[in-house]
Amino acid sequence: MTSRPDESIPFAAQAIPFDEFLAAGKLPEGYLTSEYMAQQFVERLVHYVLSVPTGSYTMAQLSHVLEQLDPRTQVFFFKRLKETSPESLKHFAPLYYGFMNEFHSLLFT
Repeated sequence: MTSRPDESIPFAAQAIPFDEFLAAGKLPEGYLTSEYMAQQFVERLVHYVLSVPTGSYTMAQLSHVLEQLDPRTQVFFFKRLKETSPESLKHFAPLYYGFMNEFHSLLFT
């Protein structure tokens, strides 16, 4: 598994081994070192989960990866998912409501 992004190539131009991250259920320590990298990761993760064949990953695997992102980045994932493919939210609803339940108290403050 790739432990760190290659510093000589911009993060946005690097291949991200989503299949490995989803299979392992975790991101390498220190993989996303800035907000920019987290946003790029989420943008590409959204496209990945929408484009791979059904059964390539489970919601539990995706949840384990998302849990490692900071809360704002988690919300950004669902925002981008909705913007990119609004009808896909039906498929991701259990995951969405599970994560949004964590933020319920923050949503109305």
